[in-house]
Amino acid sequence: MKLLEKIKSSPGLKAFILLLIRPARNPRPRLWVRLLVNPFVHKRGHRAVVRRRSRIDVFPWNKFSVGQYTTIEDFCTVNNGSGDVVMGDYVRVGIGSVVIGPVTMGSGSGLGQNVFISGFNHGYQDGSRNSSRQPLDIKPTVIEEEAHIGANSVVLPGVTIGKRSQIGAGSVVTRNIPPFSVAVGNPARVIKTYNHETGEWERVKAVEKV
Repeated sequence: MKLLEKIKSSPGLKAFILLLIRPARNPRPRLWVRLLVNPFVHKRGHRAVVRRRSRIDVFPWNKFSVGQYTTIEDFCTVNNGSGDVVMGDYVRVGIGSVVIGPVTMGSGSGLGQNVFISGFNHGYQDGSRNSSRQPLDIKPTVIEEEAHIGANSVVLPGVTIGKRSQIGAGSVVTRNIPPFSVAVGNPARVIKTYNHETGEWERVKAVEKV
């Protein structure tokens, strides 16, 4: 712990350690980290599958946890450099999707093809500096259990998508979606909710702003 505090308190030492872990201005861990460190730090559940053509850019200082029977398909990108990426059991991440932490995906949830989910925005408050040199605006994103996101959708930082909700293809989710809802569009709005008494998905009388 004292060593870690010493590294954090020394900008020069911190920069040197980071350079050992990843190339400058390249948010990807070096090969030795991927091969010799990450397998012992990050959790992968029983029969979880991460396809070889995915880009799993995960670092040892944040969590990357994949539950049992979870699948990350080809051509996906996962990055935990700015926050934990935690996927429960039986999660499926569709081909070409991008997940940038902090993001939590509950068990049984899923992403269609080419979905983008992030837990941060680039800071831009200081108009005199390039936003890439400003602190990140980190807002954890949560996909609750058994919620599914349609192909080509975008989920913005800080959003929670409720349990068993469905997001239509091509939607842009800018605000929280309640559990047991169907939401579509840009920005995504709830068009149906599940009635537990009748056992049916019912259209909302007026489109809700969420």
